[in-house]
Amino acid sequence: MDRGFTAEISSKRYVKNVSISNEAHDRVLFEGVFGELQEIYMVDDKVLEIKGTEGTLRIDITRQELEGIFERCESVA
Repeated sequence: MDRGFTAEISSKRYVKNVSISNEAHDRVLFEGVFGELQEIYMVDDKVLEIKGTEGTLRIDITRQELEGIFERCESVA
């Protein structure tokens, strides 16, 4: 299953680096300033949304998948 994501930054001055590689690995790097954490919540139990003062990150992941990851991490710790 492909995972989508969105990174929305309030201004280009908060973007530190955008790099698209011409190398064989064909990698893309996006770095920026997210600001202070304001909220973390699920949208329709399908999208994790993390809001900062300077941007928002959205990741397609269900609540069940996220809880499963946390359970695996806790069992390892």
